[in-house]
Amino acid sequence: VLPEHFIPVAEDTGLIVPIGEWVISEACRQGTAWCAAGLPQIPVAVNLSPRQFRQSNLVDTVARAIDRHGWPCNLLELEITEGVLMQQTSDTLKTLEALNRLGVGLAIDDFGTGYSSLSYLKRFPVDFLKIDQSFVRDIAVDPDDATIVTAIIGLAHSLGLTVVAEGVENASQLDFIRDAGCDEAQGYHIGRPMPAGQLAEWLLANRSPGPLRNA
Repeated sequence: VLPEHFIPVAEDTGLIVPIGEWVISEACRQGTAWCAAGLPQIPVAVNLSPRQFRQSNLVDTVARAIDRHGWPCNLLELEITEGVLMQQTSDTLKTLEALNRLGVGLAIDDFGTGYSSLSYLKRFPVDFLKIDQSFVRDIAVDPDDATIVTAIIGLAHSLGLTVVAEGVENASQLDFIRDAGCDEAQGYHIGRPMPAGQLAEWLLANRSPGPLRNA
């Protein structure tokens, strides 16, 4: 069952909260297991739903998972959408600041698809900006998309943010974002979604593939 099918149901029923807690814990456990097996340390990213982000115990949930499994804080990244930041409430700022003090990475997912003011980029303590795949898809053939992606990379770097291109599916896209100075990439051209065991085999076969992102 694809995420776009079960996540709305989980959101509506409230099950997204216990599911989200399990995912955070499992991400830390799996990262530790990979390291114990001799694999390289890589950041593990977890998407947070808006409802999960609004939970008052979110920071405690993350801290418990990190402590329980001994996973380094700086190797856990939490991804939130622009929609969450658009609210720009005091609670949003407090939560982000608490997560930042915890030492985990914070990423804005699907950047460019929201309708918010860019002021949140300087207001909130985020570390990563992920360019939505809708802009990456045609960057090699569409001058407008190419201009937008280049501008986003420049904007993010000027604010000290790491930039990740989403949805990289071919060599021409990868070449473009590399030439444009993008820091990291994720997409089918690098690797498709796969079970943990299969990913371990992939990592062993690709010891030096460049920046890795397991989202």
